[in-house]
Amino acid sequence: MFVLYTVIVLGLGTLLWTTVGIFRFVAERRRQKHHNANSTEDSGQTVLPEQVAILVAAHNEDAVIAETIASAAALVPLRNIFIVSDGSTDGTVTVARRADVRVLDLSQNRGKAGALLAAIEYFQLAKRFEVVTLLDADTRLAADYLQTGLPPFADPGVVAVAGRVITSPVPSPTRFGRFLIAYRERFYRVVQLLHKYGQAAVAVNVVSIVPGFASMYRSSALKDIDIAAPGLVIEDFNMTFEVHARKLGRIHFHPKTAIAYTQDPDNFRDYTRQIYRWNLGFWQTVRRHGLHRGRFWAALALQIFELISSSLVLLLLVPFMLVWSAFQIAEMYNVESPAADFFSGVFVPEAILLGVLIPDFLLTIFVAAVTRDPLYLIRGLAFPLMRLLDAGIFITALVRAWFVRSTGIWVSPGRRPQTEHVPSTTTTQGIHKDYAV
Repeated sequence: MFVLYTVIVLGLGTLLWTTVGIFRFVAERRRQKHHNANSTEDSGQTVLPEQVAILVAAHNEDAVIAETIASAAALVPLRNIFIVSDGSTDGTVTVARRADVRVLDLSQNRGKAGALLAAIEYFQLAKRFEVVTLLDADTRLAADYLQTGLPPFADPGVVAVAGRVITSPVPSPTRFGRFLIAYRERFYRVVQLLHKYGQAAVAVNVVSIVPGFASMYRSSALKDIDIAAPGLVIEDFNMTFEVHARKLGRIHFHPKTAIAYTQDPDNFRDYTRQIYRWNLGFWQTVRRHGLHRGRFWAALALQIFELISSSLVLLLLVPFMLVWSAFQIAEMYNVESPAADFFSGVFVPEAILLGVLIPDFLLTIFVAAVTRDPLYLIRGLAFPLMRLLDAGIFITALVRAWFVRSTGIWVSPGRRPQTEHVPSTTTTQGIHKDYAV
C-alpha cells in the first residue's frame, strides 16, 4: 500500500523526468569534454546584449521597480529597457522615468498580458530586437543572465529560453514568512532539477511553462503567439502552450542558464492568492487549448492526471485519518463494526508514514543537500501541511476554471524593499550558501 501512496503522491513523472535528466546530464558532460578538447571551436553565440529588449510589466510596483531597472541596466543599454505601467496609481511611472528608461503609461489596468501586448506593439519590440526578455517588476537578474541565456539562441530551433527561478535574497521579517519562502524554494528546486531539466532535453521538448517572471523569446516568434488571449488570469502558461500548439520551436532550460530572483509572498493571504492565481491560470489554459496528439500533450496529460490524483489523495487523508481514529476508539470499547476491517485494509497508518511523509521529507533532504541549508530539515517537517493547503487550492481552482473567465486584471502581492546584492555565480550551491533565505 505504501508503494501505491508513494507513486500517487510523488508521481511517475518525477521518476520519468529525473531519469531523462540523468541521461541529458551525462550527454552534456560528454559534449563539454569534447568542446574543451577542441577549445578553438566557435561558441556560436549570435545574439548580442545590444539586440535584446527587456520589457517589464508593472502595476503599483514603486517599492521594487528601481532595483529591477538597475538590475537590467547592468546587462543592456538603458535604451533597451521598456516599462509598461498597467494602470498604476502609485509612483511606478515617476520612478521608471527617473531611471531614464522608456515608459508606456496605460491609464486602465488591462492585465499583465494586455499590458505586454500593448508595449510590444507600441515600442515595436519584435521588429527592433532579436530577443525580447519579459520580467516581473520584482525580478532581479543574475549578472550573467544574458551571458548564459543568449547562447542557446544560436540554435535556430530554439524559440524561448525559460528563466531559472530562485527565491529573492531579500529576507522576510517574520519566522512564518521565512517558512513560506523556504517552502516555495523547495518547490522550485524540485520542479526545475527533477522535472524541468529532463523535460527540456533536446529530443523531448515538453516544458509546460516558460515563466513570465524572467524569460526570453525570439522576437520573430512573438507575432505567432496569442499573448493576450481572453479569459485567462495569467499569460505565461498560455504563451508556452502556444509555442507547442503552433509548433514554433524548442524551449531551452538549464539550471545554470538565465538565472533570476523573484520575491515570493511571505504572508498567508498573499501566498494563497498567488497559488490560486497560478493554478487557475493553468486550468484556464488547459480549458482553452485542450489536449492534442504529440509528446507535449501526452506529457501534459500525465501531469494533469498526477496533479489531480495526488491532490485528491492528500485531501482524503485527513477524513480517512479521522474515521480510522474513530474505529480505533470504538475497538477500545469492544464495539465491533463490519466496516472497520474493510477500512483498515484500505487506510494503513504505516503506509501513510512510508508512502507520503517519508518520500516528501526525502525531497526536503535533497533540497537541503543541494542548497547546503540544514534549516530545511527542520522546516521540512511542516511542509506536508503546506502540500495539503496547495492541494485544496489546486482542486478549488480546477473546479472554478471551467466556470470563471478572467479579465486578467491583477494586484501584485506585498513587496519587500530590495537592497541586497544579487550574486553573479550560476552555481546552485554557491548562490544559496551566500544568500540563504
